[in-house]
This record gives sequence, structure tokens and C-alpha cells, in this order.
Amino acid sequence: MTETKGHRPRVLRVDDYPDAREMYSEYLDFSGFDVIEAANGVEALQRAADDAPDIILMDLSLPVMDGWEATLRLKSDARTARIPVVALTGHASAGLSENAREAGCDAFVTKPCLPEDLVKEIRRVLST
Repeated sequence: MTETKGHRPRVLRVDDYPDAREMYSEYLDFSGFDVIEAANGVEALQRAADDAPDIILMDLSLPVMDGWEATLRLKSDARTARIPVVALTGHASAGLSENAREAGCDAFVTKPCLPEDLVKEIRRVLST
């Protein structure tokens, strides 16, 4: 999906840390995206089904339901299966990126990352 005049791609930002959600959400809004938020995997499933985001930024370490399980469920639900998911995690162990792809993530970004680098990755994923 590409940005067109009058259309701001909708991003679902899933993170259990309010400060992290706020920081990235403000930058994403400034960069031309509409942002909706969820604090855990269960909220992410509901927001994705209700609000049909163009892309989901999924923290993998979440309370209630982690990002791994949430991604698996999103990809197995016909309403949300086509929404690209970008894994966002502070864990950078070997093989984690491949495990995220196996769970259904379309891309993988290690935190902390510069907000402008995250925007570049979102635009890259949306353009494919």
C-alpha cells in the first residue's frame, strides 16, 4: 500500500510500555501515519479486527498474550491475515529474526531503533 493524497496509512503499535508507545506514536503521526495502540496481544487482536490497520508493529514480549502468539493468531484469522506485522523487540539473540518470520512476521526490527529507521522500514513493508 502506498500513501496517497488524503490517505494516512494506519499503524497499530503494540507495546506494553506506555512511554515507548507514546514516543513512537508521536513520531509516526508526525511522519504521516494514523496510529492506534494496544498494550498486549489480546488488545492487539481486537484492535486489528475492529480497526483494520495497514500494518502492525508488534512487540514480542507482552503481558497477557505475547507478540508471538498474537502474530500467529492474526495470521490465522481471515480478517487480519493480510496485515503485515513488523516484530519489534529488544532481544537480538541469534535466530530470533528467523523465528519471528516463522511466526508470521513480515519484518523484524531490534529496539532501540531510531524512529526514522522504523518509518523507513514501515514504508518498505507497505510498498511490497
